[in-house]
Amino acid sequence: MTKQRFEQMENSMKKLDRDSDGSSLNIVQDNIEQLKTLFPDIFSEGKIDFDALRTIMGDAVEAGDERYNFTWHGKAAARRIAQTPSTGTLRPCKEESKNWDTTQNLFIEGDNLEVLKLLQKSYHKQVKMIYIDPPYNTGKEFIYPDNYQDNLDTYLEYTGQKDSEGRKFGTNAETSGRYHTNWLNMMYPRLKLARNLLRDDGVIFISIDDNEVANLRKLCDEIFGEENFVNNIIWQKKYGAANDAKYLSDMHDHILLYCKNKILWTPNLFPRPEELNAKYSNPDNDPRGDWYSTNLSVKTYSAKNDYVIKSPAGLEFSPPPSRCWSVTKEKFQELLNDNRIWFGKDGTSRPYLKGFLSEVQDGVVPTTIWSHHDAGHNIGAKSEVRAIFHDTTGLFDTPKPTTLIKRIITMAENKEERDEIFLDFFSGSCTTAHAVIDLNAQDNGSRKFIMVQLPEPCDENTEAYKAGYKTIADIGKERIRRAGDKIKADNADKDGIENLDIGFKVFKLGSTNIKPWDANFDNLEDTLLSSVDNIKDDRSEEDVLYEILLKYGLDLTIPIEQREIGGKTVYSIGFGALVICLDDDITLDVVEGIGSLKAELDPEVMRVVFKDAGFKDDVVKTNAIQILKKHGIDDVKSL
Repeated sequence: MTKQRFEQMENSMKKLDRDSDGSSLNIVQDNIEQLKTLFPDIFSEGKIDFDALRTIMGDAVEAGDERYNFTWHGKAAARRIAQTPSTGTLRPCKEESKNWDTTQNLFIEGDNLEVLKLLQKSYHKQVKMIYIDPPYNTGKEFIYPDNYQDNLDTYLEYTGQKDSEGRKFGTNAETSGRYHTNWLNMMYPRLKLARNLLRDDGVIFISIDDNEVANLRKLCDEIFGEENFVNNIIWQKKYGAANDAKYLSDMHDHILLYCKNKILWTPNLFPRPEELNAKYSNPDNDPRGDWYSTNLSVKTYSAKNDYVIKSPAGLEFSPPPSRCWSVTKEKFQELLNDNRIWFGKDGTSRPYLKGFLSEVQDGVVPTTIWSHHDAGHNIGAKSEVRAIFHDTTGLFDTPKPTTLIKRIITMAENKEERDEIFLDFFSGSCTTAHAVIDLNAQDNGSRKFIMVQLPEPCDENTEAYKAGYKTIADIGKERIRRAGDKIKADNADKDGIENLDIGFKVFKLGSTNIKPWDANFDNLEDTLLSSVDNIKDDRSEEDVLYEILLKYGLDLTIPIEQREIGGKTVYSIGFGALVICLDDDITLDVVEGIGSLKAELDPEVMRVVFKDAGFKDDVVKTNAIQILKKHGIDDVKSL
């Protein structure tokens, strides 16, 4: 190889690779890299030596044919589909968004399996809490039929984005023959992918009823680890019995709570209710404030705590039969000297211990039973929706109340931050988004939400359809718009309310913006010509822009500044961390202008992406690399 040829190769602009850059995170490769980091000695010529791995694992390897496991028909395929990268993208939809330029919230319309795959790079370990209310598998709800060959294609056909043979949405009826199997195959890959998005101190809450709670528990034990199960919370969703119930009237839902890593998460206390504080008073004007008297005796007997106490009035008291005092005689004297023992106003009653309100913990420990008084109920949730959609009733049969979701967030979040991301990928009526905005209004927080919802069509006979809402996603978006306005109006006098983020960016799942290489003998000439410009004709610059953000693993709400350099449009993303120019006829002046941004914006690393066919000629394309290198920019690619 000549020196000139070598330099030409060094100076050629690398293209974003369709396999590594053209799809979502390759989870299989990511797993392999993690294994390499932990156990580099189990790899031989790039392959895993399982015998070496078994040796390292010692007795932890289960080698027998008979073992405890949870399996069903299609589990292996469900596992594979979770690891298959998506070739789709998320297309921005400004016209359905609210406050596009300033909001930090997202609403993504699409099949949540593909969407979760696409979020793997940008939101890996970024989400603090996930709440989902998936189909309960009652035989009436929609179950999306994942296609193990090409799930994205199936979605595009269902949503009319691709020619199809008239596929229809359907339910998972009990007569289908694989009732639990279909539901498990639907849930497994989604939960598997969702776990990757959780922060190490993140948690997930999953609502479910008796139909699938047993299977869901086993599924989550496998995905999140049995050791990371926290509790099965019982939420009283109704306050009145159904008199027409065939057996028992169903009054509750289960909410399974799992941690990403149980060691790293502690639940916050709930606020102390007023009725609990009302029991405290200060009859002796103690300078430490209100107190509450508690029993000084305990039933666990100890001879050294069995002694006689003399009251100020001269009366003597012994512990009740078979009991003793809760403290030793020496400790009792300390408490008495500190005015922490109470014998009644006239000093004649039995001794009690004073517990001061100022010394109790600032809240109450969460329990596993949540009554409708504390967490709301289904009827109240329907009233909330009705208060927003005055003109339409009956949009949802069993929405969740914002009180329930706010209670979950309050318990799960990091109180020191209050700017974390909350994800709901079965977002339905968007109660989670409503609750996040409401909490932010209450405490000036800046929590962010990501809602994901399939554009499941509304039945033509429903009130929702008659009111103009063609899909569940349409209703969810409208709820966020109206709820945000209402919360802002209701808190108009509150300081800082003008900064409340009530907006959201809408993205829709679609096929990639890049033309696939699909040549054959008959279309070879046309394919070669069309591949000169490899971006699909019906896609906008912004479509491509956001696909590049996903490929680079950048937040979809990252600041994007649009500039004009040499008459061409240049996007500066993340204050110069990534610069993208998708214009045509790019000249050396434009390249120089982009290079000068490095000094102006001063990012630690600047990456630049051009359209491969966007240069005025080959000379400009070749020299662009050297010009940008002079400015300290080494990462330059074309699309």
